[in-house]
Amino acid sequence: MVSKQTKTDVILIGAGIMSATLGTLLKELAPGWDITVFERLGQPADESSNEWNNAGTGHAALCELNYTVEKPDGSIDVSKAIKINEQFHESLQFWSYLVQNNRIRNPKEFIMPLPHMSFVQGEENVTFLKKRFDALANNPLFQGMEFSDDPQKLKEWIPLMMEDRIVTEPIAATKIESGTDVNFGALTRMLFDYLAKKGVDIRYKHHVDDMKRTSDGLWELKVRHLVSGEVEHYVAKFVFIGAGGGSLHLLQKSGIPEGKGIGGFPVSGLFMVCNNPAVAEQHHAKVYGKAKVGAPPMSVPHLDTRFIDNKKMLLFGPFAGFSPKFLKNGSLLDLITSVKPHNLLTMLAAGAKNMPLTKYLIEQVMLSKEQRMEELREFIPNAKSEDWDLVVAGQRVQVIKDTPAGGKGTLQFGTEVVAAHDGSVAALLGASPGASTAVHVMLEVMEKCFPEQMKAWEPKIKEMIPSYGVSLMKNETLLRDVQALAARTLGLKETVALELV
Repeated sequence: MVSKQTKTDVILIGAGIMSATLGTLLKELAPGWDITVFERLGQPADESSNEWNNAGTGHAALCELNYTVEKPDGSIDVSKAIKINEQFHESLQFWSYLVQNNRIRNPKEFIMPLPHMSFVQGEENVTFLKKRFDALANNPLFQGMEFSDDPQKLKEWIPLMMEDRIVTEPIAATKIESGTDVNFGALTRMLFDYLAKKGVDIRYKHHVDDMKRTSDGLWELKVRHLVSGEVEHYVAKFVFIGAGGGSLHLLQKSGIPEGKGIGGFPVSGLFMVCNNPAVAEQHHAKVYGKAKVGAPPMSVPHLDTRFIDNKKMLLFGPFAGFSPKFLKNGSLLDLITSVKPHNLLTMLAAGAKNMPLTKYLIEQVMLSKEQRMEELREFIPNAKSEDWDLVVAGQRVQVIKDTPAGGKGTLQFGTEVVAAHDGSVAALLGASPGASTAVHVMLEVMEKCFPEQMKAWEPKIKEMIPSYGVSLMKNETLLRDVQALAARTLGLKETVALELV
């Protein structure tokens, strides 16, 4: 077959929310640059960004208890919660800019206002939740949060969860109205529609087989059309690897030193979906509980109102599972082929270190539907099996690497950017909070990879994201402004803005 070579300025691998966000930012900042996207599936947002493959939570640390850790002295460390909240505000600002400037339309198709709640049972957990509330409630980022341990009040907040509940131990919840449900699949598709109109070359059903450095410092990619089998070679100054679970293999193929010693551990997710609209209508919130001992942070149980295809739905989960695939549409050989001489010891150390996690995943895989229903009944005491179906969500690959704090083979629960020293290639690895902080993470990619352009770009970045480089927690006037803008532009509740006035 004839092999062609095409030159472009930027290559984005993977048509998910990360590539969509980076492509849109670059089109605003450098409209003359040529951008090419490769996606192995037939359309955008069919893997992790798809609305059925993630929880759809606008992660702002309003309800996720794993972002606020109790320290040995009993106090609550809220630093991570503040960081994630400010990062989500950057996403809201960028989305508002895109809607205001007609880059995308109909924000209700991808974001809806929805209360975020935390719910706990047992005296120790109630004490923790109250301390967490006290640590956050007076922070301007979390203003409007309420706490209650009164069962009667909780009946008002979460009637479905309190119906037929026999209260034999202390229970409590926090509630904040400024939460959101985000359809990242719909948003991703909107952004790629916009990019296509702006001349971005988007190639679906194209698989990147290999990538290597050329003698003149560019990157050459060997790309195969999955239908015709035709192979082409593309050359670019900059490559972003945003292929979800597929990123690790591509990072390894790049051969950059920064990618050495990194491994990945795949975790799959399953959700229970309510098929009874009458039941779904009785709940209106995202309610997060506490993870069980030995469970990974991404397995925090939560009962979620979701808006998918303009339909209100109710989901519970996630239940963790194990598959050696790194992508939902991946290969059973993904895990074994990711083990290389440079990360073998790291992977072995991780295996020895995480036996409780392995045990937990095996137990989760073996659960019957009725056992899953029993876990659901901790949230909805009278849940009926016939009202709920099981759906398989997406695959997440957790980063494994050696760290000073955790030692050899430490499992990382978070999102991580790995970039070459010269900024010519960057890969995104990891999972939560992921999509919610896509704008912040892509700004981090640009800071690492385009340091010479950032000074010239900064005024435009601040136009799109007014809080760029500024702490919203320390600038309440700006916080009020950006919250009011998001309320007006994205159709979020005015109380998000008015609570601080």
